[in-house]
Amino acid sequence: MSHADKFELGFAPEVVDHLAAIERKHHHLIRKTLDAQLSRAPDTETRNRKPVEPPSPFEATWELRFGPGNRFRVFYEVDDVEHVVWILAIGVKERERLLIGGEEFKP
Repeated sequence: MSHADKFELGFAPEVVDHLAAIERKHHHLIRKTLDAQLSRAPDTETRNRKPVEPPSPFEATWELRFGPGNRFRVFYEVDDVEHVVWILAIGVKERERLLIGGEEFKP
């Protein structure tokens, strides 16, 4: 895999608020996982990375699940032309509830 195959990560402005609603002790895990999982082949389906059916949070096309009990959710889209993965939302799944920025998201 060449350097050209690596995707950059871009963040929607509201992601700052989403992260602020998540305990700071998890921020390192989130950063590390985003880089490891989405910098190469972000549009390849895996056990914890799947295409999202509409309607999806922030009109994302992909979802990444990770962390203790797969509690964290990252919603993103892939720009193959510019080689950028746009992180659109980061949330926490608590049982049947998805919290993004401290607010419950209901599709």
